[in-house]
Amino acid sequence: MSLRKQLADILPDILPASPKEATKGTELIRLVRLRLQGDYSDASLRYHFSIMSCDPASPIAKVEKGQGYYRRAAPVPALAGAQDLLSMTQGHLDDFAGDQSAVNHALQRVRKFRAAATRYCEINGRFPYLFQDALAKDSPFGNLWKFPDMVMVDWESGEPADQGLSLDHEILAMKRSLGLPPYRLQSVTLRLVPNHQLYREEFFQALSVSAWCQGGELFYAGPIEDEALSDALRHLSNQFGIGVTTFGMTAEVLDDLPGPEHILTAQPRETEALMERFDIRRLSSPRLRDHIDWAALAAVREDGEVRRLFGWVGECVETEQARPFQSR
Repeated sequence: MSLRKQLADILPDILPASPKEATKGTELIRLVRLRLQGDYSDASLRYHFSIMSCDPASPIAKVEKGQGYYRRAAPVPALAGAQDLLSMTQGHLDDFAGDQSAVNHALQRVRKFRAAATRYCEINGRFPYLFQDALAKDSPFGNLWKFPDMVMVDWESGEPADQGLSLDHEILAMKRSLGLPPYRLQSVTLRLVPNHQLYREEFFQALSVSAWCQGGELFYAGPIEDEALSDALRHLSNQFGIGVTTFGMTAEVLDDLPGPEHILTAQPRETEALMERFDIRRLSSPRLRDHIDWAALAAVREDGEVRRLFGWVGECVETEQARPFQSR
């Protein structure tokens, strides 16, 4: 097995998820050697770390303006990216015919918005779970109507702790006795540009994927400048209970944002500066249910990612510590 292939297998289990806890090159070499097969020089390992950190498909990333390496965030689901691309172009992909650079440019905007929405949830005390496998390239197209881009977990009681919340024991016990979950699950559907041609499809897709959660939201990257379109979305929201929020980011603003990896791992001051570039407006709030629709959940509960979602939530309840999801 080649050195690069070995490193691709070894590094995800060694590297920290946060750049704040980045591992220096010397220490990373020591940890890698414990699992590595073959006699490779330090120089060869450092060279591969450097080259792989420049590859967005590799598991290793290098700290910007600093030293050390950390684990690269999971890639954007390919199928969801294609759907967002369809939405952004109002269903007309002919504009991209034969122009792979234009496709890559458009999908980069998708990735940036997904990262921005994730950070927005995190800094507002919400714990996001991003769907990946269910929306992968070879997944059934119907999955777009079954699984959201992400699920936000809102814990209803807890005190800030390192990397999460310390949950209130008495509240957890009370909720259990009443048969109520100590959290709310909200689905989130991400789309780039709202328009008259596709808004109904996008809205009802957001409604469909929220069936097994306690509510749902539709996040748009771009602003809604057409009052008639705003009124139409508010009318649907009032009728069906899906919240609608816009981030006020034009295509130019998206292009000017740093890369998705940087957005996801930005330091507090950088994150604050990033949020100042958004013009977030909520057209309507979601209507939340106290209970999960178990019949709707039964239809998707065998999916591996749904199992991981509830396994993570269950661990948080069991340990009374709500922590961000860490992909394995």
